[in-house]
Amino acid sequence: QLSDQQKKSESPLSWFRGVYLPPAPHPLNKTLVKGGKWKDVDSTQEKRRSFLHDFCKKYNSRKQLRTHLVHLVSRIYVEDRHKVLYCEVPKAGCSNWKRVLMVLNGLAASAHNISHDDVHYGKHLRKLDSYDLKGIYTRLNTYTKTIFVRDPMERLVSAFRDKFEHANSYYHPVFGKAIIKKYRHNANEEALKTGSGVKFKEFIQYLLDSHRPVGMDIHWEQVSKLCYPCLINYDFIGKFETLEEDANYFLQLVGAPAELKFPKFKDRHSSDERTSAEVVRQYLKELSKEERQLTYDFYYLDYLMFNYTSP
Repeated sequence: QLSDQQKKSESPLSWFRGVYLPPAPHPLNKTLVKGGKWKDVDSTQEKRRSFLHDFCKKYNSRKQLRTHLVHLVSRIYVEDRHKVLYCEVPKAGCSNWKRVLMVLNGLAASAHNISHDDVHYGKHLRKLDSYDLKGIYTRLNTYTKTIFVRDPMERLVSAFRDKFEHANSYYHPVFGKAIIKKYRHNANEEALKTGSGVKFKEFIQYLLDSHRPVGMDIHWEQVSKLCYPCLINYDFIGKFETLEEDANYFLQLVGAPAELKFPKFKDRHSSDERTSAEVVRQYLKELSKEERQLTYDFYYLDYLMFNYTSP
């Protein structure tokens, strides 16, 4: 899909060192879709695809992004049987998506009996960066590529609740201790020792700090930096807000078995209220006006790319 100009001026391998703006989205193959009930979902899908493409054309004209291909595809999961590439966006249905990929791949009979640990630590699924350059290139050009996104503030609050409001043997000692130490004045010994009880305001101070005491994490990294939607030409853009219908339409497009439906269950902390716009509003009240604005600015590209309304 390189332009004739690029083909003449570059050897094929030099393309892997810098990736250029993708061409216009190619039409989705809808030959496997059965029944007329998908008309509205399909129409929404086409709007999302053209919106993202138009945004990227505009954005890239001002700033050309160049990134190494292997880094670019490091969050993308591969399902070879149905030729699917799925870019993982945490807190946007990713656990259930990985369950579905395992079923599609013949690794499990049903998405409902795969545990959380098996999904995230079982190493059953391959990522695109584990292939050689030819394998990466072929799959990027021939497989159906999908990404599922979520309102940035909802995703952020959901990540905070999951990682800091429940016991966690990784996020409390690694992130919690560093956050409390740097942003809580007069922190008591217990908090400094365990890293438990991080407040949302402290978490936001860490997020906005250019000298963060610990690095970024995929659960609150911007989608623009996880999946590079202006460099990888995603064929299908799903949203958490319409997760089930988007996911089930996508499964039709790739010829998944008729009995496979996207799971409805909440992966963890199932008794907790889901993170909704109202829940987000309560958390944002803890921040100053300036902190709210800076948090929005942090996710500005994600808001623009996926046409989310500012909170």
